[in-house]
Amino acid sequence: MTNAQSFQDEWITLAEKDPYAALGLSLNAEDRRILKRYRQIAKLLHPDVQAGSNAPISQASEQLIARIINPAYQRLKQEKSRSEALANMRFRVRQLDRQSKLTPSFESAQQLLRIPEAEVEVFYENTVNQLIAQQFDSTEMFARVLSGLSQLNLAFLHRKISQPIRTKRTGLVPVDEPKPSTDEGAAEPATNEPPVINYAEKYGIRARTYLSQRNYDLAIQELREALKIIPNGIELHSMLGQAYLMKKSYGMARAHLKRVLELNPNHSVALKYSEVLEKRIAEKRKTTNQILQPEPKPSSSEQGWFKRLLGR
Repeated sequence: MTNAQSFQDEWITLAEKDPYAALGLSLNAEDRRILKRYRQIAKLLHPDVQAGSNAPISQASEQLIARIINPAYQRLKQEKSRSEALANMRFRVRQLDRQSKLTPSFESAQQLLRIPEAEVEVFYENTVNQLIAQQFDSTEMFARVLSGLSQLNLAFLHRKISQPIRTKRTGLVPVDEPKPSTDEGAAEPATNEPPVINYAEKYGIRARTYLSQRNYDLAIQELREALKIIPNGIELHSMLGQAYLMKKSYGMARAHLKRVLELNPNHSVALKYSEVLEKRIAEKRKTTNQILQPEPKPSSSEQGWFKRLLGR
């Protein structure tokens, strides 16, 4: 494989449109995850690591770092430029919606467009994690993952945009609806687009993923970070209560479930898990009491018989 064959210029174009796909990141990634992922890739593709390597990606590693990875990281490491990148991607999704061209060929992206709303975040995060595990195994795999993640991200944005572009209709246009631009190439002002999702919700999304994977320690870590932003987040306390319950940390579970019910006495999930919690605590006390209960002393008649047996 020659250098010319191992690196394709169209990867640069795709990475410019979606720097998240270039780095193998979900659109929910914040500063910490972006830096960690960049360092992982930089270490993996470092010339000293690739020197003398027979790995299929070694011949393209320097160009990947210089022309794709570093530029993508520069766009994502600051919140302002990250928001601009997301705004451009949202605008691209709206254009595709207008033209009915949001038809991904990647199977997971197709699934993401069809699944129920409640499953979108977990499915999306799990799929991203599965794809990036093999992203740099070879140049062919890098190209496949780059394309797949790009399509997956567009599908995710389509599901998360609160007011997608509707089909143009005749008649009066609502006052608050912006007039469509006649210039298809005109860029939507990036500064008017908010981030797709706030930081607390990012932590919550990852926590749900970890809960579904039964990784309770990481779920707790994400939820505690989220509570620093929203101290009275009902769903955050509810998930923390569940996570601690699964870890058998009953005191912490009770504290967070109690907080949920203080904020919303009719919260069905908290009521359900509070009942489960109290049953488990009662069972634990019963088991502990049985273990600690002293054995009954033998009666006086039994003691006399035992002494006679010993000849006393």
